[in-house]
Amino acid sequence: TKKYRLPTVFSPDDIERILEQVDRSNPLGKRNYAILLLVTKLGLRVSDARQLRFENIDWKNKRISILQQKTGQPLELPLLEDVGWAIIDYIKYGRPKAESPFVFLTANAPYTPMKSVSIGCILDRHRARCGIEKKNGAVSGMHSLRHAMARRLLEQGTELSTVANIMGHTSYASTSPYLKVDIEGLRECALSLGEVLTDA
Repeated sequence: TKKYRLPTVFSPDDIERILEQVDRSNPLGKRNYAILLLVTKLGLRVSDARQLRFENIDWKNKRISILQQKTGQPLELPLLEDVGWAIIDYIKYGRPKAESPFVFLTANAPYTPMKSVSIGCILDRHRARCGIEKKNGAVSGMHSLRHAMARRLLEQGTELSTVANIMGHTSYASTSPYLKVDIEGLRECALSLGEVLTDA
């Protein structure tokens, strides 16, 4: 069986601190902030964020529709207001004036789509700047923000099937490891033998 390493668990406060730390007064900050929101609020994979095209965004109906790079399956997500405005801010005031179908580009010429490794460094850079330590032995990087979002949805009582759809998973087997993140939460849900016998 495949072994899953537990991801770094970012609390809502941690994520808020990371987002607030981003300097959105400059082009680089505008780009990084928009990407962080796409991953944090929508659960978009890094591979899909870097390949996001203008044609994937339906501004009128507030929707993002993509063909996932990892699975080859279509995925449709709501374009949340704060995410949409962050993308607009980058496009209008931060994005290089380049003829490219891709939304997010490198900061320096020649302006090309960002590499996954470059996007992956964004979280570590801003995490370190606001003093959040990286936990030893835990998976870190942008993917951990997807774990944080899945955990938050599950804690709110969202069904596993719905979380799987939002995360773009093709099977529940890909989503179930996220249940292992909140160990304390699972312990609180455990029934005692007396409770089981009483309800039987």
